[in-house]
Amino acid sequence: MRIAVTGGGTGGHVYPALSVVEALVESSPRLLFIGTDRGIEAVLARRRRLPFASVSAAAFRGRSLLRILLNLSLTFWGLLQTLSILRRFRPHVVLATGGYVCVPVVMAAWALRIPSLVYLPDVEPGWAVRLLARFASKVAVTTDRSRNFLPAEKVIETGYPVRPELGKLSRVEAREKLRLDANRKTLLVWGGSRGAHSINVAMSKILEPLLDLHQIIHLCGSEDEAWLQEVRSKLAEDKRRRYFLYAYLHEEFPSALAAADLAVSRAGASVLGEFPAAGLPSILVPYPHAGGHQRHNAGFLSEKGAASVIEESEIGALLPTVSALLTDDKKLLQMAASARRLERPGAAKRIASLLTELGQKRAAANGGDNPSDNSEQSLKQVPWEAK
Repeated sequence: MRIAVTGGGTGGHVYPALSVVEALVESSPRLLFIGTDRGIEAVLARRRRLPFASVSAAAFRGRSLLRILLNLSLTFWGLLQTLSILRRFRPHVVLATGGYVCVPVVMAAWALRIPSLVYLPDVEPGWAVRLLARFASKVAVTTDRSRNFLPAEKVIETGYPVRPELGKLSRVEAREKLRLDANRKTLLVWGGSRGAHSINVAMSKILEPLLDLHQIIHLCGSEDEAWLQEVRSKLAEDKRRRYFLYAYLHEEFPSALAAADLAVSRAGASVLGEFPAAGLPSILVPYPHAGGHQRHNAGFLSEKGAASVIEESEIGALLPTVSALLTDDKKLLQMAASARRLERPGAAKRIASLLTELGQKRAAANGGDNPSDNSEQSLKQVPWEAK
């Protein structure tokens, strides 16, 4: 079976796709990841040695009228590129996990009558998923609460497909792996794959009192790393040893989740899957310009007792909130248990099964559509296959 996968812009869109790819390995499909060359999807897909095809796409939300028109032309060009790619690759099914790059890919699949499965990682869909749900064969969702926003007859609740490494390490093992103090409370600060400037600034102002008692893993993003390294260099030596600053973590990120007692984070899609899988309590600061979906994600976890929410305008209250939770073992245990109850093991396999079912129907409708010698030769001629 041949499967085209797309998703991009943030790790919260890409990691679910990679988790499903991992679940598909046993069936040995031929895979192709389609994304933009400048997005995080290009980095992550190539780190996994997945064949990668680049297309043009651009965002519309929050842009000027002129920029919207320019980005529409880029997306239309991306549609033409994707049509060419899909005609050569001839996938039985397409998986789309969010981000503006999914628009030309799902639209091209629909035009070529290739079934597609759109996965919504957030509680509330953005405009792209709302649009693509009309053209998709099925829509998988993290929580049934999303059904109200989408064509109900297409929606299947699967849960969030987390990385298989999550949940494999104990806290003791994770702290040892990251060279942390095994007995000190640990705070994970994470602004998503790109970092969060306002969270970084707020944390820089409260490092001293927090590091008196605790240790901090801070994933700050590449843009703020330099000045935060300067802040770190000015700390007293004992505090500097307890402040672990990184621009980003790839394979080590599951260890950071397992090591932490509490997270301060944006409320992107991944918090709905990865924090529950790690049983990690959190203080969520929704990004105010994300179309509201981060507020819905944060509200969902808060209602379930797994998170506290601080608005961007109230980020000055971060220190008392963090300090109160890190010194309240009973509350942390209650929040961790609430987070665990939201875990949906096997979500990646459920989505992989839906993909396989859609692909088999496509193959059967086309008389089997097994790769012939000619199709194999055609694939060898595609530039990305050699990368």
